[in-house]
Amino acid sequence: MSWHDIADASGSAAAIPYLLAAIASGDEAAALDALDRLRHRICQYGFVVGQATAVTVPFLWDLAQRPETTCRVQILQLLRNIADARQWEITAAAYPKLRRHHGDYVEWESAARHAVRAQRGVLPRLLAERDRELVHATRELATTLAE
Repeated sequence: MSWHDIADASGSAAAIPYLLAAIASGDEAAALDALDRLRHRICQYGFVVGQATAVTVPFLWDLAQRPETTCRVQILQLLRNIADARQWEITAAAYPKLRRHHGDYVEWESAARHAVRAQRGVLPRLLAERDRELVHATRELATTLAE
């Protein structure tokens, strides 16, 4: 599947690879700006995920593990937000008829949460890092994944 064939909150997810590249660039200002723009595309408002979210999560995990990534803490916070996302699931449980019209959103949300959990084996390595802020963000994510 091509990034052009999937959607994020702004429409086509075609820009996501460029945002990921900017996050990986080593330029802190560019990385933070790109991560902020990516957040709006894949986890809008901190809790609304979409079709492109689950596909993007493995790249975020990879970036979070790289010492040269300048915004690792913020990436872990984004992964935590994605792991917590249940807006569509809760709404569909309360109003089952919505699932007929918005079932894709429930599926995308579930897939995104699963994608975060699928790589939780990385957590021990991140918890062993020397950066206290990174360790704190990792603990928060680990707590979310344990729930």
